[in-house]
Amino acid sequence: MKQLIKWVFFLAVFANVASCQSQQDKTITKVDKQVIKSEVIGKEVQLVDVRTPGEYKAGHIDHAVNFDLSNQSGFLKQIETLDKDEPVYVYCLVGSRSAFAAKILQDKGFTKVFDYSGGYSDWVRN
Repeated sequence: MKQLIKWVFFLAVFANVASCQSQQDKTITKVDKQVIKSEVIGKEVQLVDVRTPGEYKAGHIDHAVNFDLSNQSGFLKQIETLDKDEPVYVYCLVGSRSAFAAKILQDKGFTKVFDYSGGYSDWVRN
């Protein structure tokens, strides 16, 4: 009986640790310009500009794709084209829209979401 209790306890602890790890994998990570320069620029990554098409056309980072967050139904369809198991980097102008977009991605099952909270305004600043 004691052996059974030990196994039940072990399994409960293991399940709890696995659950915590799963939650950590889904954490949204805020990143800065240095991270974008080192981990995104020149790399094959999913970089999403969530600003309007007009803002995007006026200038954007590297090979970012434009998924307009203000068009929510379109945005939800566009994110379906992304790989949920690969890192997704999002940015907007200053960080509020990208934070909202990152939360949506997390809620939709994306496991590695990075929010460039400084946004495009930080990117173009020297």
